[in-house]
Amino acid sequence: MYDKSQLMRGTLEGAILKILSANETYGYEILVQLQACGFGEIKEGTIYPLLIRLEKKGIIKGEFKASPLGPDRKYYKLTEEGVRYMESFEESWSAIREAMDRLWKKGGNV
Repeated sequence: MYDKSQLMRGTLEGAILKILSANETYGYEILVQLQACGFGEIKEGTIYPLLIRLEKKGIIKGEFKASPLGPDRKYYKLTEEGVRYMESFEESWSAIREAMDRLWKKGGNV
């Protein structure tokens, strides 16, 4: 059976950025939104390393804020560089999706 984990890793970054483009939020809420969109197999242990990597690259910024339900939560938002990065990802994703759609519609024959 095909191992879709590699494919997921390549798309999760863009999916996280798209979620953060709508509003700032925290890691668990990002996970919930991804699962609601069909990324059902995603675990917290997958999301947090991605958030750390994106933050180190300056694509997102994290800030601790008070939580009404317990300890402070780290909320993430896109930086200006992150907006450009997301737009670039979206262009690349669209081109790949269109190419795959063409290939699958032609039954693998070019």
